[in-house]
Amino acid sequence: MTANEALFDYTLRLGDDALILSQRLGEWCGHAPALEADLSLTNVALDLIGQATLFLTYAGEIEGKGRDADKLAFHRDVNKFRNSLLVEQPNGDFGRTIARQFIFSTYQRALYQELMRSSDPRLAEIAAKALKETTYHAELAAEWVVRLGDGTEESHERVEDGFEWCWRFVEELFTAEPADAGLISAGIAVDPAKLRASFDATLAATFAEATLALPKYPRPVTGGRKGHHSEHLGHLLAEMQFLPRAYPDAVW
Repeated sequence: MTANEALFDYTLRLGDDALILSQRLGEWCGHAPALEADLSLTNVALDLIGQATLFLTYAGEIEGKGRDADKLAFHRDVNKFRNSLLVEQPNGDFGRTIARQFIFSTYQRALYQELMRSSDPRLAEIAAKALKETTYHAELAAEWVVRLGDGTEESHERVEDGFEWCWRFVEELFTAEPADAGLISAGIAVDPAKLRASFDATLAATFAEATLALPKYPRPVTGGRKGHHSEHLGHLLAEMQFLPRAYPDAVW
């Protein structure tokens, strides 16, 4: 893989994570347990769509084949997506959605804090722009983890079960792909392993307040970064991509 191809793949991963999670959160619109949560999750989804647009636009420019953000979002098959397995997981109940959001936003905040220092000006600019949004996402999710964990017996059990569903996908977030080595050494990409300490510290502090037990991580499940996805992503894309594929020449 050339340096340009590695940068394309890295940027694509950043965009795909945001894009797929935004679609998942959008499924809550009109269905959340309270108006506050409905509006919050919808706004987080919109923020992530904005981030996805910036990363995928840049990825298309790096690739140099005339594909813009819309083409990359709506006209790739499932095995061409490079998002983590975590973000494509079904929403489940509200507790699982919050667990997934807490894990991802805590990771993403640490990622953007480092990516702001990237030697690639475009990546640094996007990260700086997105960090304020992502900080809100992480704080919102942490507040809900505490409210659910330290709430009723049922809410505690539901958010605990939600985290149990998600733990197997955590390791993938903090594992670099082989092609990233050159980008990391050049100061372009972030070594995700270096984000783990920040993630673990936030997790420990939040779980202590939420009266939740720290996890015993199961055997990790990986593959999303290489295009090996669960069946859930195919169903999501079938719905997300239907209209642009049915009317490929449509202009809005």
